[in-house]
Amino acid sequence: MKIKQDLNIQNLESRLEYFWQLSGRKIQLIKECYDASIGSPVYTVKGAYTTRGWTEWTEGFRTGSAIIQFDATGDTEFLEIGEQETVDTMASHVSHIGVHDHGFNNISTYGNLRRLMLEGRTPADEGKLNFHELALKVSGAVQASRWTECEGGGFIHSFNGPHSLFVDTIRSCRILAMSHRLGHVLMGEGDQPINLLERLIAHTRSTANFSIYYGEGKDQYDIRGRTAHEAIFNTKDGAFRCPNSQQGFSGFTTWTRGLAWAMLGFPEQLEFLGTIDDVELAPLGGRSEIESYLLKAARATCDFYIENTATNGIPYWDTGAPGLVHMGDYLNRPADPYNAHEPVDSSAAAIGAQGLLRLGNYLRDKGEPAEGDRYWQAGLTTLESLMNEPYLSTDDKHQGLLLHSIYHRPNGWDYIPEGQTIPCGESSMWGDYHIREAALLVQRLARGEPYLTFFGGRPE
Repeated sequence: MKIKQDLNIQNLESRLEYFWQLSGRKIQLIKECYDASIGSPVYTVKGAYTTRGWTEWTEGFRTGSAIIQFDATGDTEFLEIGEQETVDTMASHVSHIGVHDHGFNNISTYGNLRRLMLEGRTPADEGKLNFHELALKVSGAVQASRWTECEGGGFIHSFNGPHSLFVDTIRSCRILAMSHRLGHVLMGEGDQPINLLERLIAHTRSTANFSIYYGEGKDQYDIRGRTAHEAIFNTKDGAFRCPNSQQGFSGFTTWTRGLAWAMLGFPEQLEFLGTIDDVELAPLGGRSEIESYLLKAARATCDFYIENTATNGIPYWDTGAPGLVHMGDYLNRPADPYNAHEPVDSSAAAIGAQGLLRLGNYLRDKGEPAEGDRYWQAGLTTLESLMNEPYLSTDDKHQGLLLHSIYHRPNGWDYIPEGQTIPCGESSMWGDYHIREAALLVQRLARGEPYLTFFGGRPE
C-alpha cells in the first residue's frame, strides 16, 4: 500500500454528504424491492440483493445500516426502519444456537440502538433500553455457550462444529464483551455461573495463538501477520491439528476478509479492555499480558495488510490466489477490479480500514504517535479509495453501496458479469454495513463528536 501521509479526515468529510445520500437511497431500494420471505439479503446479482443460504448472518447488517444512516444524518425515517426491523426480524438471532455470528447481528442492531439512547441521540426510554440490553445479555451468553476446550484454554467454535475456530469470530465475540459489561453471566449445569469475560479472553488468546502467524516458525509458510481462516482441533484432547480455509484459497494462504476481521477485532478488544478493572483481569493473566498479545496480533495483521495490498489500499480476495502470478507487479499499482485473473474484495478493505483507524487511534492514545499515525493514515488511504468510483456505487438502480465485494470465491457463488472472467461490480451486505460504520467513525471525529464505541455507559 502507498500510504497518503497528507490525507486527513477533513478531506474525507467533504465526500460524506454525497456518500450518505447514496447510502440512504440504497437502504430505501432494498426495503422497497427485497423479498424478505426468501431469507436475509446477502449479496447482489446484477445490482439486486439476493440470498444465499449458509447461515443467516447478514440480517443485522441490513437492519443496522438503517440505524447507522440515522446516526450519520439525523433522518428519523431510518431510525424508524431500524427500530421496527429489529423488533420484527432480530429475535431469532438473539437465541440462535447454531452460529458464531451474534456479534455481527446483534451489536449492529440492539447495540447501535442502545448506544444512541445512551448518547442522548434518541429519547430516553427505560423500557426500550431494558429491551435492548436484555437482548444483548442473552445473545452474548448464547454465543459463549458454543465452547470447545483446547490446549491453552478454549474457543467459541464456528458453525462447522466443535473442532473449528474461525478467525471471523474475533470481531463477532464483541457480543461477549457487551454482555459482560452489562453484568451478565452464562448459567451452566447445576446452576454454575460461567464468566463471559473469562471466555472472551480465552477465545481472543486462542485466536492470537492459532489463527495469527508471527514469523516465528510455526510452519513452513509462517509469515508475520498471515492469518488462517480456520484452525482445526482434535476435540478429544484439544490439540491443534492444522490450519484450514473455508472461503480462502488454502489454509496456508491469507483470505483477506478473514485478515480484515482480525485487523478490526483485536483493536476493538483493546478498546474494550480499557473499560475493565485490573481486579477482573488479574486471574485471567493480568492486563499487561492480555494487552501484549492483543496488540501483537493487531500490529502483525495490520502490517501484513499494508505490505500485501495494492497501492490504493484495496486487497485481492486472497494473497495466495493462483491467478495473481499472471498479474505482474500488482502490488505496486492500484488494484484493478476488472482484471482477467483474480477479484479484489472491497468488503475486506472496508472492514480492514476501520481496523487500521482503531489501531492507530489506540496507539496515539498510548503515547506512540508515529506508529499510530502510520496505521491511521493507512486507514484513511483505504477509506478514501472506497468512497470514490469505481468502488462507491453511484447507480441509483444498483441496490449495493460498495462495489466489488466477494463472498465465496472457491464455491463460485459470486456473479460474473457478461464479458468478464472474474466476479466484479457487485455488493455484499457486510461490505455495505462496514463502509457505513467506518464513514461514521471518521465523521464523528471530524465533527468533534463522541468516538464510535459500543462498550461504554450505564454499568457501575
